[in-house]
Amino acid sequence: MRIYTRQGDKGLTRLADGARLPKDDRRVETYGAIDELNSQIGLLMAEIPDQETALLAELILLQQELFDLGGELAFSSEAQNSELWQVSEQWTLRLEQQIDAYSAQLPALHNFILPSGSRAAAQAHVVRTLTRRCERLLLGLSREERVNPAVLPYLNRLSDWFFTVARYLLVCTGTPEVLWVKAADRG
Repeated sequence: MRIYTRQGDKGLTRLADGARLPKDDRRVETYGAIDELNSQIGLLMAEIPDQETALLAELILLQQELFDLGGELAFSSEAQNSELWQVSEQWTLRLEQQIDAYSAQLPALHNFILPSGSRAAAQAHVVRTLTRRCERLLLGLSREERVNPAVLPYLNRLSDWFFTVARYLLVCTGTPEVLWVKAADRG
């Protein structure tokens, strides 16, 4: 199997069901952003301490799930149906349980925090913001075409999960959070 096919040289791509779309189509843009998100998670994993085996396992699972999500989106609107869909409410519920478990180990949050503190925490924030972009793209796509209704809550919760993990990573290393200070108070 060759990596290149020359099929997309004129700006079109073939979806999983054989439909052809421009590479800048909203559906293609959305699953491309999911792919980018998955790659950024891989970069985050390279920054996670080896002893955080449970967190690394969760990140691998998220990569698997995002690949499934990208696979769902790689089918045209006409092919979208519940038999194709893999993302489920259970995925979102699992994220909520994990957010609660991580949050129980964190100090109460009374201020906005800046995305910094350590490379791992900062990368978790990059992933969080990219997740939000994927969510916005998917919302736009869902207004025009059929998509799995379980995906938007999943992406929304996934962003919250990465925010919480960023904070957890700072606690693990004893690194203080950098608090946002209002402009008037920075004087």
